[in-house]
Amino acid sequence: MSLPVESGTLGMILKGYPRISETFISNEILLLEALGFRIRIFSMRSPREPFTHASVNHIKARVDYLPETILSKRLPALCGHNLLLAARDPARYATAIKMAWRRWRRTRKSATIKHLLQAGYLCHRLLRGSDCVHLHAHFAHSPTSVAFFSHLLSGLPFSFTAHAKDIYTSDPRQLAEKAAAARFIATCTQYNRRYLEKIVDGRRTPIFLAYHGIDLQLFRNNRRRAATQPPYDILTVARLTPKKGLATVYHALRRLKDQGLSFRHTLIGDGEQKQEIQALRRRLGLEADTRLLGTRPHEDVCRCLRQADLFVLGCEQAANGDRDGIPNVILESMAMGVPVVATDFSAIPEAIQSDYNGILVDTARPEAMAAAMRRGLEDTDLRRELIANGLATVRTRFDNQMLVGTLAAVYRQHAGF
Repeated sequence: MSLPVESGTLGMILKGYPRISETFISNEILLLEALGFRIRIFSMRSPREPFTHASVNHIKARVDYLPETILSKRLPALCGHNLLLAARDPARYATAIKMAWRRWRRTRKSATIKHLLQAGYLCHRLLRGSDCVHLHAHFAHSPTSVAFFSHLLSGLPFSFTAHAKDIYTSDPRQLAEKAAAARFIATCTQYNRRYLEKIVDGRRTPIFLAYHGIDLQLFRNNRRRAATQPPYDILTVARLTPKKGLATVYHALRRLKDQGLSFRHTLIGDGEQKQEIQALRRRLGLEADTRLLGTRPHEDVCRCLRQADLFVLGCEQAANGDRDGIPNVILESMAMGVPVVATDFSAIPEAIQSDYNGILVDTARPEAMAAAMRRGLEDTDLRRELIANGLATVRTRFDNQMLVGTLAAVYRQHAGF
């Protein structure tokens, strides 16, 4: 039974809402609402996909969209609300401008000015007269910048959740500045937490581990099939970005084909590497054995997982420092009874213990990945163990209904809810 939160509304600042790739955020909001939290969503941009996850339909939170760019048709409103805010409290606004100037001089990125203006719009147009008592941003880059400037302009406390790209591609000085001003930081892996502790460097801002987890109710109809036979159904779900290590996956598939293994590989996802991936498939002669489906709703992903014999992902560090934490789809595969082959990179070993509940290999080693995939497909005894232990792992450690209680306790203790 949920208890009402009587101390006000939690303002959630998001880069976009809803987003098909951020099920974990919509699930978190839904679960917090079930615990009695009143939430209001402030989105920095409108939805960009024509569909969304079914769980979004159950969220009660009001959603307000900030003007997306200083060049948009909403520029007069954006500037107008900032001028009115500056006139009402010139000292606070001057402090925010000084901070924006300092941050701009470091990076020379115009986004800093946009974030200040969006924060001014948020404070004057949306927060004034509201019962929002705390702001929380998901992702440590632009949403937290808006939360930081909103804190300077309104005095409201703020916190943020740091995930993956937002941590490792951010200027450490900018990130440390936001961390120092935050009431607390949450992050989704121990790997991230260790990195953030170095950034915070002795400051008093507490950093909490908050695994995303998954909604186990969505994965009740799993296959749990240890014995399988060719042609094997192999699945990858990933954004088409360098950090996903998709080239390693495809080179491993080519090795399996050279060994005479019959398979069908499906890739669900989209991204900036789409043309590169399509060219790689052609160059490796894998077009007949693989397919690229693009972005799909979560229901379609689950359908593909029910058909899959193996899930594979080759996560690695991108040239710009970008990297994954624990991709949720790894946990979803385990929950569906689908054995996982992945790289032992970043926080993935926090979820997978090799040859216990999945198989881990070194990054960028297609030959090792091909060998692991073959074991994961053909060794029935190993598959039986991986499936059973994978299910046990997600049920005991990554059930989001259980994990949200820890997050709610952090909000109550450190944000006054």
